[in-house]
Amino acid sequence: MRIGHGYDVHRLVTERKLILGGVEIPFERGLLGHSDADVLTHALMDALLGAAGLRDIGALFPDSDPAYSGISSITLLEQVMQALAKGGFRVGNADITVLAQRPKISAYIPAMQALLAKTMDIAPDRVNIKATTEEGLGFTGAGEGIACHAVCLLEET
Repeated sequence: MRIGHGYDVHRLVTERKLILGGVEIPFERGLLGHSDADVLTHALMDALLGAAGLRDIGALFPDSDPAYSGISSITLLEQVMQALAKGGFRVGNADITVLAQRPKISAYIPAMQALLAKTMDIAPDRVNIKATTEEGLGFTGAGEGIACHAVCLLEET
């Protein structure tokens, strides 16, 4: 078994969709980034890659490559899963924490869990997603951005 941790953060801006865990969440702002800026899926991918001893998403999917402009992070997760399978790994579970003052995302968590579980080929109860505010502290508490931590367990096949 191998354990990995991932962290990502993106700034909230106007005129962008808010995508978390592959799910579009209605909100007046979205996350700024080269891809869809799905901070949750980015943190998850870095946790998976770290557990497998592979390079991070910045190395695999550089923001200098126009091929990744606006790309769905779920598409990138599919590529990460192919790399894991090639390396002889499967996902045991993932535990993810989203840090955001707003919006409230609890109603969207089941859809995120289902999509991420399907993409990783595991049962939805092996994907845990939690959300917390930062009580008005820091950039996330001020509503300037969203951050995410992810931890995963990989098993050798």
